[in-house]
Amino acid sequence: MTHFKISNIQIGDAFELVRQFSDTDVKLFSELSGDINPVHLDESYAKETIFGQRIVHGALLTSIFSTIFANHLPGPGCIYLKSENKFLKPVYLNQPITFRAEIINIVVEKKRVIFKTIAKADQQEIIVGTAELYIPE
Repeated sequence: MTHFKISNIQIGDAFELVRQFSDTDVKLFSELSGDINPVHLDESYAKETIFGQRIVHGALLTSIFSTIFANHLPGPGCIYLKSENKFLKPVYLNQPITFRAEIINIVVEKKRVIFKTIAKADQQEIIVGTAELYIPE
């Protein structure tokens, strides 16, 4: 497994990953996290909410940014220090979502990389945010 170094990346580097979340994914996440909010698990309950149907947990969605960081950009060995996310629209079961992380700043002396994070469905932004990672060398 190759560990990335700050010298191997630059501002503007980006990676995208497309995922969708099934009923099974949502139920497993609910069990692991303990988040049993019926808006995620109970269709009849969710129909009566502003969403009109079950939605995917926000924390499950943002975990895909961690997948990008750990496996693609910057890659194995990085440490996820901080994130900030704004949820603009709900995500429904089996809805394809494009997750994108783009490097917007590199602080070499602190071994930090700052990312802009965006998730889109049908070309509409559903999550926008930032993330800060530490790159050990």
